[in-house]
Amino acid sequence: MVDYIIVGSGLAGIAFAETLLQNDRSFVVFENHSQNSTQIAGGLYNPVILKRFSQVWNANLQLEVAHEFYRNIEEKLSVSLDFKIPIYRKFCSVEEQNNWFAASDKPNLSPFLSTKIVTKKYNGIDSPFGYGEVFETGYVDTALLLQYYHDYLKTNHWLIENSFDYSGLKILESHIEYQNLKSKHIVFAEGFGMHSNPYFKYLPLDGTKGELFIIKAPDLDLDVIVNTSVFILPLGNNLYKVGATYNWDDKTSIPTTQGREELIDRIKEIITCNFEIIEHFAGVRPTVKDRRPLLGTHPKHKNLHILNGMGTRGVMLAPAMAIDLFDYIETDKPLEKAINIRRYESLF
Repeated sequence: MVDYIIVGSGLAGIAFAETLLQNDRSFVVFENHSQNSTQIAGGLYNPVILKRFSQVWNANLQLEVAHEFYRNIEEKLSVSLDFKIPIYRKFCSVEEQNNWFAASDKPNLSPFLSTKIVTKKYNGIDSPFGYGEVFETGYVDTALLLQYYHDYLKTNHWLIENSFDYSGLKILESHIEYQNLKSKHIVFAEGFGMHSNPYFKYLPLDGTKGELFIIKAPDLDLDVIVNTSVFILPLGNNLYKVGATYNWDDKTSIPTTQGREELIDRIKEIITCNFEIIEHFAGVRPTVKDRRPLLGTHPKHKNLHILNGMGTRGVMLAPAMAIDLFDYIETDKPLEKAINIRRYESLF
């Protein structure tokens, strides 16, 4: 018997697996292939919502937990994953500058927003109104994280490379059984694939499709992440990750002509130099309308749990949420009402 079965091996599943290892619990992970949002994620972490100049919920705690989480994995697997790099919010008007200064005066935002306008000129970008610098930002190479962590799980025989068949799950009073496995608990961390899960599909997970590019732009000379209507993230060797679109209707992971054209138009609004599209990705983010994750235990089955709804901020959210769910299951430490799936019990 193991302590846990984890279904899903994206950011949420990895975060929970790592939390179990830190607490000497045994587990196996099913590599649920239903979604690829972690694989194609932008990977940015940023404590400020730059559209509205407001702080991300619980940003300080999330950043602290996330940095320790990625640092531990980097040391264990001898790989660099967490790249600390400033985000520059490009201003399009004097009004935007004024809104920035008003936001930087707020106590909860002042640690994260510079009060000086950055006037540095970058080749290939026209920026007459300058930039605002955001502190405590960077990105995680999520594709590399998946590659290295999956290899680590395989080496230790903790990864099962099969899709999970819900009809094969047997729920008993003291444990659950699946095929030849017995486990005290099962945690579903499937992202948008939750819609196929008969136990949790009642929850209002509203997936948002995002499309991204890798572009090559030899004449663009960026050493920071630039954010306006899209982000431009330097990867080295004249390569940049650019994204992302938001589509609430299309729930497929297939790149579209519409998404391609939208990204091209937005890139041309920001950079004045030529670029070549090297790769085009798409994935569905597991978003929730109230912008809070979905954590907790099934209303009827005490051994079935969920870790989902990380949305666009999985890199920041997943490590802290994994710890919260573990503490809730193991020590009955209450979950915040804002993230507990009990808030949707009336839908069950």
